[in-house]
Amino acid sequence: MSNERPVNINLLPTRFKWPLPALASITHRLTGAGLFGGIALLLYLANLALHSPEGFEQAGALAHQPLPRLILLGLVAILVYHFYAGIKHLFLDFHIGETLEGAQRGVYIVFILTVVTTAVLGVALW
Repeated sequence: MSNERPVNINLLPTRFKWPLPALASITHRLTGAGLFGGIALLLYLANLALHSPEGFEQAGALAHQPLPRLILLGLVAILVYHFYAGIKHLFLDFHIGETLEGAQRGVYIVFILTVVTTAVLGVALW
């Protein structure tokens, strides 16, 4: 009896190592979904601030607390990463950085730019 059965790839992190460009692409999609939810939150706060003078004071008081600032910093980080990863994908559309080495270099550049830009904006926010 032949034991030549098809092999199913186990995609768990313990058995399969995802390439860094694949993880960056998946993260780009997840940050897009996060931006959708974040924009809903920001629209709610804008509506609260523009609805009445009391709502404006309430939104201003909320913006000076640490947890909402941390959430806003997280949204900024998501936006920055999504922006830089989108630019990287545009370069791929022009066949720039298509090799594995080029894609990995591009991911490292996106990560570094995201951290630096988020830190600068975080200092300005805080």
